[in-house]
Amino acid sequence: MTASALPPRLPLNATEIDSVVALFYARIRNDAVLGPVFFNAIGDDADIWATHEAKIAAFWRNSILRERSYSGNPMQVHMGVKGIEPEHFDRWLALFSATCADVLPTTKAEGFAGLATRIGAGLKMGVAQSRRAPTDVPILR
Repeated sequence: MTASALPPRLPLNATEIDSVVALFYARIRNDAVLGPVFFNAIGDDADIWATHEAKIAAFWRNSILRERSYSGNPMQVHMGVKGIEPEHFDRWLALFSATCADVLPTTKAEGFAGLATRIGAGLKMGVAQSRRAPTDVPILR
């Protein structure tokens, strides 16, 4: 992890981010709609889940705290998972927002959920576009 001279984008710390991610993925595993999508993509091995959660926590720490602890291309990954459909993002974001609200004080929860909503909107659009025929009109919102 490389520390940044820039201030965090949101008033969160690494422990808070990690707590949200851990509870969120515990909820994902029990979700009737999203659970099967994630299990299909990740499997059911606890070590693989722990690795995935650590990578996602690093993504959020990079996005919020500017740690530079994450490398990857979330858009490419989400577009490449055949079980992910655009309509899953609304449910994902609702569950993520509820988790933020359960773990964090209101202002922090709203900020984190707001950032997730902005990122999720882009991912949803990318996934939707990747599922369309090359000759279809692009999705712009």
